[in-house]
Amino acid sequence: MSQRKRPKIEEDDLAGFKYFKKIAALLERLHGAGCTRDRAGNRQLHMDQYLALLLLFMFNPICQSLRGLQQASELKKVQRLLGAPRSSLGSLAEAATVFDAQLLEGLIGELVSQLRPVSHDARLDQVRDIITLVDGSWLTDLPRVVRWALFRQGHRAAKVHIEFEVLKGVPVALTVTNAHVSEPTVLKARLQAGRCYVVDRGYAEYALFQAIHDAESHFVGRLQDNAVLEGIEERPLSAEATRAGILRDTVGRLGCKLRREDLKIPVRVIEVACTPHRKPSGKTGRGGPEQGDRLRLVTDLVDLPPELIGLLYRARWQIETFFRTFKHLLGCRHLLSYSENGIALQTYAAILACLLIALWTGRRPSLRTYEMLCYYFSGWADLEEVEAHLARLPEQPVAAL
Repeated sequence: MSQRKRPKIEEDDLAGFKYFKKIAALLERLHGAGCTRDRAGNRQLHMDQYLALLLLFMFNPICQSLRGLQQASELKKVQRLLGAPRSSLGSLAEAATVFDAQLLEGLIGELVSQLRPVSHDARLDQVRDIITLVDGSWLTDLPRVVRWALFRQGHRAAKVHIEFEVLKGVPVALTVTNAHVSEPTVLKARLQAGRCYVVDRGYAEYALFQAIHDAESHFVGRLQDNAVLEGIEERPLSAEATRAGILRDTVGRLGCKLRREDLKIPVRVIEVACTPHRKPSGKTGRGGPEQGDRLRLVTDLVDLPPELIGLLYRARWQIETFFRTFKHLLGCRHLLSYSENGIALQTYAAILACLLIALWTGRRPSLRTYEMLCYYFSGWADLEEVEAHLARLPEQPVAAL
């Protein structure tokens, strides 16, 4: 049975172009990128124009494929307001391999610098470093044809690694890799000074913790249940810590004798009471052992109260929530390229879209707000309706213990 043909995109289907002016000046500096191989000087589709088309793809659900994006490039309104020429399918496909995705990191940093801190728990202001959540996610929600294309290139899937600033409420950096690349390896290559990295159990690698310390940053992470701790000092718990569910606060050395050199510094291990997640009888879920009734957190922040360490780890829900919104923005069911650089370009465009939402609305990017903006860009909602949606949004502080 043949698939129903999608309707052709018309100019009236697209709206909201004025909002793209906020990023046009930043993108313009990339105009000459990827032109070194163009010795004839006849390149028509440039990197800034390609990125503008990617952002159009992000915010206009009527553009559902590379062919749909190519149709949009034929519209005079798109050409006039985005400065993008009419592009063939071949030009759009080539762009995913010619334009270096890493060039976008500087743009992301500039947009992040324009954001004001979002509503958050005031206790987090005691942390002097930039609180940075780190996690990775497989792009597994892909159609079979995409997974097959990745498999033929020797990849089981693609994985995106995100760094997310809590007080800005937005992602600030990303790396796209093959699925077999470990998360600690990626983070080690991107460490910066002056950050407090908050990580989950998948990053519980002693050598990574030492590398973070050596980079003049700090860490808060979850230990594996079988981690060996040689206690040095048992700290008393305050009434506030007890109310927050803190069960134990110990300073000691991690690792057996064979692993002791991986993490040379003493650390704090804080045990926090939690509600265990139990798998339903007969059901299988994500890998790893079932969670117990306490979490073991490790940190090199020795002067902060233990309840604040627990609060920092609880802030990880933000990056989990972000991944849900991010995958909708990414349009992962409709990847425009199967190459690693092409996936990275589309992923960076999704990050830029998140930052634009934060700049336009003054709020953390959320799925509902993204959907409302899509209605606006498609001409189904007017500006007053978008503003009414934003007015109804509750404040979004970091979850408290």
